[in-house]
Amino acid sequence: NLSPLKAGLEHEKYVTSLINAIYAAAFDSRDFRTMQVLDWFVKEQGEEEKNADDLIKKYKMFGSDAKGLYALNQELLARTYVAPTLVL
Repeated sequence: NLSPLKAGLEHEKYVTSLINAIYAAAFDSRDFRTMQVLDWFVKEQGEEEKNADDLIKKYKMFGSDAKGLYALNQELLARTYVAPTLVL
């Protein structure tokens, strides 16, 4: 069922729109320091949207095959969290 994956992608797009709105407000205010901080969030959110889109593509390729779906699950289980580094 692709519904949860599609909902996840739509949510990531919504978060992107919020970050873009904050960035636009900082730009309009000529708040360059805030824009510099937001650059990290813009980049990170782009990665989140790509991850969600890639997951949908992989599910479409492997979701109907039990072995493929198992391999996809193992791939997702192997992911590790890397704490962000924000340099100001």
